[in-house]
Parts: sequence; C-alpha cells; structure tokens
Amino acid sequence: MADLTYISGEIARLTDEKIVGDEDRLAVEEPLEIRVGKQPISVTMRTPGSDRELAAGFLFTEGIVRSSTDIATLTGPNRDLPNVVSVKLRRGVRFERARLKRHFYTTSSCGVCGKTALQAIAVRSKPVLSNMKVSLDLLYSLPRRLREEQETFEETGGLHAAAIFDDKGDLLYLREDVGRHNAVDKVVGAALLSEKLPLEHHILVVSGRTSFEIVQKALIARVPFVAAVSAPSSLAVSLAREFNMTLVGFLRGRKCNVYAGRERIAGSFQQL
Repeated sequence: MADLTYISGEIARLTDEKIVGDEDRLAVEEPLEIRVGKQPISVTMRTPGSDRELAAGFLFTEGIVRSSTDIATLTGPNRDLPNVVSVKLRRGVRFERARLKRHFYTTSSCGVCGKTALQAIAVRSKPVLSNMKVSLDLLYSLPRRLREEQETFEETGGLHAAAIFDDKGDLLYLREDVGRHNAVDKVVGAALLSEKLPLEHHILVVSGRTSFEIVQKALIARVPFVAAVSAPSSLAVSLAREFNMTLVGFLRGRKCNVYAGRERIAGSFQQL
C-alpha cells in the first residue's frame, strides 16, 4: 500500500484583480493511532509515510522502550487499519501505563511550567558529554542540503523536515511530516530500528522552529547538536543549556544565532 503524502485539489487563484481556476497540491494530514498491544496510547496527526519509524521513535523518546530489542513486532498500517500501528513489546518489558493516560508533558500546549518539565527530564537523562566539533562551512551548508532532500515540500510547500547528519556532514536520515515533532520521531525511530543509537556525534537539523519537545527528543537520542532555520522557544534554550547541548537557530545563509553550546562550533571568531 503506497503512502500518499500529497493530493491535488482544485483552487481559485487570485492575482491582482484576476481570479482563475487552478490546481494545487496539498500535504496529506491524517491521524495515526499508536497501540501497545491492544491499548491505544497516542493519536497524532501526521503525514502518512515512515509510520513504523514514527511509532518506534515516539516510544523511544517517551521512555517506553530503551532499545530496538524491546520491540518484538511492529505491524501496520494495513488495508484494514490504514491509520494504526500496533507494537508488541518483548516479554518482560514494563512501562508505566498510568502515565500514558495523561497528556504527555512534552507538548508545547500542555501548560506544564518549565521547572517541572526540566525536573521530569532530569529523572530520565544526563547531560550530553559529546566533544564533537562542527565547522562553520558544514554548519552553513545544512539548510540548503535539507531543502534539496525535501521531496514532498517541493510539491506542496506544506511539510516540516528533520534530518540527521554525522559530524562529517553525511546525511543518514531525512523524514517529512506536517508535525515537526513527528518528523523528529521518524528520524529517531529510523536510527533506533537501524541500531544506530545513541547519536553522540550527530546533528539534528529541523526546518522550522525549535520547541522544548524537539530538544527533549534529541536529548533522549543523545544528539549533542540541534540546528534550525527558525527560532527556538525559551524552554528549548533552557533545556539545551541544562543538558550541555548545542542549540542553533535562524540558520540562514552564512548567519545564525547560537543559544547554547558554542564550544562545539569550530572556527575563529572576532569578539565584538
């Protein structure tokens, strides 16, 4: 069953005082239900494609699984259940089912204060110790390379992307989705299922802004360097600083803002 990432639809296009009938391509948005056994644990609005990676990445970044070996099987979507992924955990794997009944605290709209969120993360994670260095030339090349690989964005202009590069600049994974957090879960899930975690010498690049949940997902995957073409939130910056991560925003052309972890950027800088 082929994944449908965009569809064509009729529109009215206005230019100056003219209106003409035309056709546009729209990014597909559909719900995905993730089940552990028979229990639904999450419904997320996503663009179909890499759904098993999305489910695996979500389970990993939420602390339900710790490695790919915790997952016995991943099934779906299929013709009967086109928007469901079912996960069977390895015998003996336990998780806190009561926590899954609550809205996950990592979402930007949950209203949990920054102090509470950071304390919750601290229970599960330690500061990132990676001493990797990223050259300015490599850093400045990443947005262009991200855009060049965004196949569905070129068709629709309506999807976020997340990519994992190694410290030499080689692209490992790139995934697109209507939800920026889903795109991150997809690349983390791809790394998990390929047994490439932890990503201690890698860079996560995202096409939009950087929220707390994106930095949190990078932290769980042990990614030391997060770069985005747009702005970070205040809590994303706090999380990056608290856990010794590098966070770069407004990465456009040969300019950027460094909000945390400047020591991982190699180069000579004139102090103004």
